Amino acid sequence: MSSATVLYDAPGPRARRRNQLIAVGFAVVLLAIAIYVIVALAGNGQLTSEKWKPFLEPDTWTTYLLPGLWGTLSAAVLSIVLALLLGAVLGIGRLSDHRAIRGLSGAVVEFFRAIPVLILMIFAYYLFAEYAVFPAEDLAFAAVVTGLTLYNGSVIAEILRAGITSLPSGQLEAANSLGLRKSQTMRLVLLPQAVTAMLPALISQMVIALKDSALGYAIGYVEVVRSGIQSASFYGNYLPALVVVAAVMILLNFGLSTLATVIERRLREGKNRGPVADVKVDEQAAAV
Repeated sequence: MSSATVLYDAPGPRARRRNQLIAVGFAVVLLAIAIYVIVALAGNGQLTSEKWKPFLEPDTWTTYLLPGLWGTLSAAVLSIVLALLLGAVLGIGRLSDHRAIRGLSGAVVEFFRAIPVLILMIFAYYLFAEYAVFPAEDLAFAAVVTGLTLYNGSVIAEILRAGITSLPSGQLEAANSLGLRKSQTMRLVLLPQAVTAMLPALISQMVIALKDSALGYAIGYVEVVRSGIQSASFYGNYLPALVVVAAVMILLNFGLSTLATVIERRLREGKNRGPVADVKVDEQAAAV
């Protein structure tokens, strides 16, 4: 017997069979496309062992991939740290009681959220070059970090603002009843809870920053994608190089997501464990 929900009616036997046939047909089409691509690549000699052999040699990694990986990680880590600081300042500024601070923070957030990251990188690159803000060898790195920081900081500001405004009003009322100043309330009560609640969204934005670091390719920054293309140009194995680069990026993002999951679970376990520990202490004190 089929059941219904508020949003839709559960499909009956005929509808379920039709959906299963559609799913099987779609899978067959995907399998056929995959077989065609593999056969075409094999016919062009892209799947031979010679194309993959360079990645078994240390020189390929030390000359191309590892320097590119270091470029990706250094730009991503620095931009994430700076974006978190900028996002915290702008997010709190948007909740300020002063209209000027609130309006300025909102204007900055909306402006940099509306500009693509690549445009920010290119603009920062030519701006730094025009006024010699950084040495020539550091221009690309500075431009990549600046673009990622401005864009992701603006997004993080909105994430924090949404997390703070979503907290129960009783948190603010309790802090006011204790006589805490607004800065103390924000730092000690609201911000820690908002960060815990919005941690998945914050980590997702960090993953985006890590992937967007590859846009530095357009301004000559040496990151893992650019280094992979350079190795492919040298060895003539573009497909294996792209597969290896994709695998490296997947491992980086998976590691960051796994770390975020562990941190979130520990934070939630610690939050849930706190009241239980207090109750046990009170019970022991009452028994004494």
